[in-house]
Amino acid sequence: MIIVKKIGVLTSGGDSPGMNAAVRAVVRKAIYHNIEVYGVYGGYSGLMSGNIKKLDLGSVGDIIHRGGTILQSARSEEFKTKEGQQKGIDEMNKHGLEGLVVIGGDGSFRGAKALTEQGFPCVGVPGTIDNDIPGTQYTIGFDTALNTVIDAIDKIRDTATSHERTFIIEVMGRDAGDIALCAGLAGGAETILIPEAGYNMDEIAERLKKGHERGKKHSIIVVAEGVCSGVEFAKQIKDSTNFDTRVSVLGHMQRGGSPTAFDRVLASRLGAYAVELILEGKGGRAVGIQNNKLVDHDIIEILDREHTLDLDLYKLSKELSI
Repeated sequence: MIIVKKIGVLTSGGDSPGMNAAVRAVVRKAIYHNIEVYGVYGGYSGLMSGNIKKLDLGSVGDIIHRGGTILQSARSEEFKTKEGQQKGIDEMNKHGLEGLVVIGGDGSFRGAKALTEQGFPCVGVPGTIDNDIPGTQYTIGFDTALNTVIDAIDKIRDTATSHERTFIIEVMGRDAGDIALCAGLAGGAETILIPEAGYNMDEIAERLKKGHERGKKHSIIVVAEGVCSGVEFAKQIKDSTNFDTRVSVLGHMQRGGSPTAFDRVLASRLGAYAVELILEGKGGRAVGIQNNKLVDHDIIEILDREHTLDLDLYKLSKELSI
């Protein structure tokens, strides 16, 4: 264990339920080891402007159950430049920070990677509802967002049954279909559209017609936003089947809400592990979980990998939706 006196923590990019639990774990684990912790407010924009304040035990009291992030979050184009990154490094040096824990998704990790390449040690903690960070089975916030979507599907199914309609539910996922796939499978959706797999409109229309012929009164279709908009797909359904359709776009409600127990435990474990790595002198790492074991990878290498989806689940969803 090396001697570290001060570290920073920031949240960046889209917020996700459980980020506060991760911040809490970083602060309390560090203080337990007699390390001062400084919160960076406003993501990388706040880092460049020096919006950095010391945190104590009370700063993270009563936040483990809260969604969003007390450190706030923002995206920054300026930080993508060398000049912007140097501003951030200068501010961290000014405050005497010796390491930085970055909680966020792909873009946040790229910022941490850039700082690491310039000699400032960072540890990335995966916090995104999209579950699209390589090297970890789960990201902080995915489970909560998934349960939010499933709850919406259950409610929409009630009204779909009452009015005998086909409902298209658009969920988040520009490049990754994890939310759509898992929520669709758990919610009993008849059709799931994900960016990782194409779709055949004729096949979908035929399935809907066959269901209607055997007396099925309603259908639920889950569409990831990266495939097409729910409104656009509803028009395709209408043109192909002439069925009465309705669209629900869940939008940013998927990001909010109190984190599930799973996300609180995951965030606590990953946040604390990030501090342990800094204590071991291991900068430039990205933490994760695989088979319920904490793991870490080179943050520079991890971003060169592609996120993969379990297409066996996609196959299963099609088999069960006959």
